[in-house]
Order: sequence, then structure tokens, then C-alpha cells
Amino acid sequence: MLAKTVTGSFANVIHGLSSAHLTESVIQRSKRMILDTLGVGLIGTTTEVFQKALQYSKIYSADTSSTVWGQSDVRLPPLYASFVNGVAVHSMDFDDTWHPATHPSGAVLPSLMALSESYLGNQRPSGLDLLLAFNIGIEVQGRLMRFSKEARDIPKRFHPPTVVGPMGSAAASSKFLHLNQSQCREALAIAASYSGAPMANVATQTKPLHIGNAGRHGLEASCLAYLGLEGNKQIFDLETGFGAFYNDYDPQSLPSLDSFTWLLEDQDVAFKRFPAYLGMHWAADAASAVRKQIVGNNGLLPVDSIKKIELKIPDAKYVNRPFPASEHEARHSFQFNTCTALLDGTVSVQSFTENNISRPSLRELLGKIQVVHPSDNKPNFEKLYCEVNLTMQNDDTFSERCDTFYGHWRKPLSKEDLVNKFRSNASTVLSKDGVEGILENVDRLEDVADCSVLSSFLKLRNDALEECKGTILR
Repeated sequence: MLAKTVTGSFANVIHGLSSAHLTESVIQRSKRMILDTLGVGLIGTTTEVFQKALQYSKIYSADTSSTVWGQSDVRLPPLYASFVNGVAVHSMDFDDTWHPATHPSGAVLPSLMALSESYLGNQRPSGLDLLLAFNIGIEVQGRLMRFSKEARDIPKRFHPPTVVGPMGSAAASSKFLHLNQSQCREALAIAASYSGAPMANVATQTKPLHIGNAGRHGLEASCLAYLGLEGNKQIFDLETGFGAFYNDYDPQSLPSLDSFTWLLEDQDVAFKRFPAYLGMHWAADAASAVRKQIVGNNGLLPVDSIKKIELKIPDAKYVNRPFPASEHEARHSFQFNTCTALLDGTVSVQSFTENNISRPSLRELLGKIQVVHPSDNKPNFEKLYCEVNLTMQNDDTFSERCDTFYGHWRKPLSKEDLVNKFRSNASTVLSKDGVEGILENVDRLEDVADCSVLSSFLKLRNDALEECKGTILR
């Protein structure tokens, strides 16, 4: 009955999908997403924005509580554990990116991890249960973004995770909570009233709250639906419903369970090698290639010998930042990441410290940048490119173009490099036992009997760090 509307078809799929629908490809890809999200969330707990979110959330308490990642002595009510862990995931802009453009995992995984320890009573969801609910949350986000052609381009008005993220979290949480079809539909309607945040807060400390709130609000919507709260039963069918976020909204019913296929099967995600907006990876790879042509035997870039740097990038105002003044602005600056890669040969976690942002050689290079927006360079993660043309004082020129960076879904990170990224990130706060325990259990997640075991490893802090509590590690 519910499937006669677009909204009803979503509720039908959320309720009806089972682990038997998961394919081997989807299981393997989603395990990579889960591992990466846990890693970037753990290193994200060292940031100032996470500490502020945690300090605020500590005012809340409840009989039921969940793990705060990387904290051995702090637990929070599930909604706020989901919130702060989601903030941590996006606090450095190090989390995965999908197409159409959104950050899918951070809006879903923290909610499920919080639920696995709390609201399910004596039920202990398995690793396979986690994989199913996680993939449902990812799928709902992807399906919704395909209802709009404008969603395929770099956003201009709303930050996508705040639009589709609460819906993904609500779908995943509803599955974990075993809601019936009607309750699943109500959860989506409730979550829609939590959706949407402006792009103006990108490149500020507020942006990580977008992911934290997406997860928390989706989980909250599911809990309210479980208690009988109701919303508009056609929320996905109406221009005044979910269509309010898009100018060209064209909703379509989901396929039946018998013919259902996962979007993740055909469209993989991108994993970042360094913590910055995804577009920066094209710029860094092009600039690093130029650098190899001009550095001398001493390995230093001859900054004084450079006359100008032409940077060909798509026209996207919020990542066109000539002189970023903060780490968050630097993570969203084509100019900064280009110049950092030219100076250092790479971009890394350390690139965004205050000392590196303010160094004179970098500021000098930034002053030599000339930005060009070619008409064929589209603001779309499937189509964009970055070209760096460097002219020396003697008029020698060096040029490189990046069409696909390493880590993009067309050129995915190897398993070894993804594991190394996780180890590097997780070991900033966890003990070796914690790091290896997560690796082992995610690798065999479909065979894990109780997925809440992951939370026991997420709080095994490095003993040396226990002595430094209260210090913000950078």
C-alpha cells in the first residue's frame, strides 16, 4: 500500500531490504567506507571544533549512554554521542565524498555505532546488520540526490550533507530499530524538517556541525517515529516537501525489492589522501607534478625565480580563496593547496597548522597566483580538472594537468594505502590494540556476531595521551 507514492516506495525498501540483498562488491566497498570514517573520526577528536562540541554535549546525561570515539572516560546519551562523533568525522574535511556531491558516511555511521550500544535492549546487532543498515543509509542519500540535475554539480545554496544526510541517518536508524513501514515513512518526514544548512558556513568551524547534526537528527527522527510522531506522508512527492531544496526536483519511486540494485555497486566513493575539500586533490596532484620539473638538487622550490602561476579551475566561489586566514579556509582554497604542494611536494595533515599557513614563502607564492575559469572546466566531481601553468622570471614555462587524482573513484586508493591512512589517523589517539582491533573487526565485519565490539576498541586510548588530557593535539 505504501509503495503507491515515492515516499512509500522508500519506506518499503528501507523496511524490506535484508542482508541477502547485499552483494560482495557492496560489502567490500562499504567496509572501506566504514574503516576510513572511523579513522578520520578518531584523528578528528584532536581538533578544536570537536573539543567545543564535546564540552557542550557534556551538559546532557541519561541512563542510556554510548561511546565517544577516542575517549576512555566519557560517554554521552546516544543522540549526543552520534552528534560529537559526527562532528569529529568532518572536523578536518577528511571524510569520503560521493557523486552527486555529498559526504555520505559521516551522517550514518556515528548514529549506528551509538545505537549498537544503547536503544536495542538485549538485541545485539551483528556486523552484517550494521552493513545492511549502513548501506540503506548511503543508498537513500544517493537516490535523493539523483532527483535533481543541479545536485550533480558543486552546490551553491545548501550544503548537501545537511539535506540528504538526515534522511540517510533516519533510514539507517529506522532499519536498526526495526521500525515498520509506516514508522519508516514517518521517520523520513520528521527528518526532512531537520534538513538544510547554508553554504555560507562552509570553511568555518560550523561546517563540521553539519555532519554531526545530520546524524543526530536522523536518529532522533527515527526515535520520534517509533513513539508515534507523524509527519507528511508524501514528503518526497511534493515540491513543498523535500523538493523545496532543489529547483529541478523530479522524484521517482524506488524499484521493487525483487529488482533492487545498489547505487554503490556502480558508483564508488572517493577517499582523501589529505584533509581538505575534494577539489583540492586535483590541484595538489597537478602542482606536485609541476614541482618535480623545477626543483633543484637541494629539493627546494626557487620561489624568487617564479614570475606567475596560472591556475585553471572550475568557477566555484566558496573554494576560490586567494589568502586563507584559517585552517578551515585553507582546506577550501584552491590557491593554498596548489602553493603548498608546490612548496612541499605534498599536502598533509600538518599543512593546515597556523605556522604553515602563515609562512612567508607560502604567502609570496599566493601573491603570484592568477586564476582562470575555462568554460570546459565544469564544477562537477566527474568532469572537473586542474591545470597549473608556472612561468619563471626567465619566461620558461612548466605545465601539468590533473584529470583524475589518486583516491578518486576512477583511481581508487589501494587497500594498503587505505589501511595505512587509517593507521596513521587512528594511532594519533588510540593504542596499538585499539587500532589493530578495529582493523581486524572491520575486515571481517560480515562475520562479527556483535558489532558493538567496535566501540570497545574506539576508546582504547594511547597511554601517553592519557597524561595530556585537556590538550588539543594538532
